[in-house]
Amino acid sequence: MQLSAAPRPVSARWQQLWRQAIRDPAELLSRLGLDPVALGVSEAALQQFAQRVPEGFAGRMRHGDPHDPLLRQVLPINEEMRRVEGFSFDAVGDGAAKKATGVIQKYRGRALLVTTGSCAINCRYCFRRHFDYGTENAAKGGWQDAVQAIAEDPSIDEVILSGGDPLSLATHKLVELTDALRAIPHIRRLRIHSRLPIVLPERVDDELIAWLGSLPWPLAFVVHANHANEFDDSVDTAMARLRAAGVQLLNQAVLLRGVNDSVEALAALSERSFAAGVLPYYLHQLDKVEGVAHFEVDDARAKALLAALTARLSGYLVPKLVRELPGDPSKRPL
Repeated sequence: MQLSAAPRPVSARWQQLWRQAIRDPAELLSRLGLDPVALGVSEAALQQFAQRVPEGFAGRMRHGDPHDPLLRQVLPINEEMRRVEGFSFDAVGDGAAKKATGVIQKYRGRALLVTTGSCAINCRYCFRRHFDYGTENAAKGGWQDAVQAIAEDPSIDEVILSGGDPLSLATHKLVELTDALRAIPHIRRLRIHSRLPIVLPERVDDELIAWLGSLPWPLAFVVHANHANEFDDSVDTAMARLRAAGVQLLNQAVLLRGVNDSVEALAALSERSFAAGVLPYYLHQLDKVEGVAHFEVDDARAKALLAALTARLSGYLVPKLVRELPGDPSKRPL
């Protein structure tokens, strides 16, 4: 299916909203009626990992609440600069799993493409906050090396588009990639991991839906929400459009101290995501990347939370509690 090269007004809208993201912590906190000094905002942390918050996502934060769970996910604070033993730059072994430029293969049958380093939001707990996107980017050379590496390995039957965030790319770039992947006969499934439908739901526009509908493979679309408050009417609309395009929607979350580390918060997240048509999938234990230790929830508490959640909710609303460790053949259940 050929898509028009001319930009549509709705596409321009999401790109315009992207450019309007809030990058100054003082501006964000001023809107919320909060004091940067009291919250420990760190210029050093900001320089290490920039703040980027879409206006719509900021609009879901509670005014005057210094403990708002959405704010905590995006605000650069002094605790990020604290060195903690056991936390490293590459916590999940991406470097050792490199198969080609921008191609990571950790698990049998699956290859992950680092499509771009861009995201619409910079989550402070990001496990790739220190990743070298400048050199490890599958888009380099028109996807040629990445696609060739997958084509040469018939054991790969699932391709995962990740990043950064693959929906950061213009839709015509995604078309370019999937057109190249169509020629590989052993690909049976495509998976997309994206936070944009949650934080910038305007990205789910007519052009994107047309592309998704044109794909020849069964498609799993994994969104990323950590708290029920991340959902609103605009997100519900985006989820409905994705479902109408025949996409299987799943949610993965990260267990984060001060964000969702209670049975009430986790239950509300599962119920709210399911109400939007998104099935709970994974609840990740924190990846131990340098700068994120203040988000850590210990394993004993994580298991207790899962047990309480299992006793409270229907089974299909309970995500799998997992940890990713370098060298493991799959995510490790806890």
